[in-house]
Amino acid sequence: LPLRSSDTVGAKVTGSAMPAAASLWPSPVLARSPGGPELPAPLLRDELSLYGAPRPEPPRVEPAAGDLEQRVAAVRRLTEPYAGWCRATYDVIEPKVQSAVGCARDTCGYLRDPPKDFYPRAGVICFTGVLGLLLARRSRAKRLVYPAGLVSATAAMYYPERAAAADCGYDRAVRSSAALEKMAKPQRKGSDSGE
Repeated sequence: LPLRSSDTVGAKVTGSAMPAAASLWPSPVLARSPGGPELPAPLLRDELSLYGAPRPEPPRVEPAAGDLEQRVAAVRRLTEPYAGWCRATYDVIEPKVQSAVGCARDTCGYLRDPPKDFYPRAGVICFTGVLGLLLARRSRAKRLVYPAGLVSATAAMYYPERAAAADCGYDRAVRSSAALEKMAKPQRKGSDSGE
């Protein structure tokens, strides 16, 4: 088709002065139809597709589980109840472990910077405990009572303010040790028969 003179002037002006503006200018594009020598229908630039239609993706097929995957799944199913039990046990034990670690950390800090005369006092208290074991040779009850009593008495000498707070506990310990001693003594057969 022949171009009109006004179209060529406008194309020259826009093409040379503003090349970017020419791409935005709506101009008709003539295309030839495949049917024959008919006049082509005018098409707008926006109606032309610059790229081909996207290829449709084939449907994704999950691969069948292999032998190894089936075995791992079976092991997971078998261990699932035990994993829950272990998790519950861990939740119960963890606070106790944390408190024990904190206590050990505090003890280490205390032993690194002990108060004055701590080690001599601790040595004397331990010595009285060993002395209590040596004095209580023949009776099981005495093996419990003598070392505990001597250690308590020595500790009360060195730390009287803490011993005063534990007087009630000491009285209970004395009563319970007497009761244990009575239960541990073997009874004679002659006393049971009334002789």
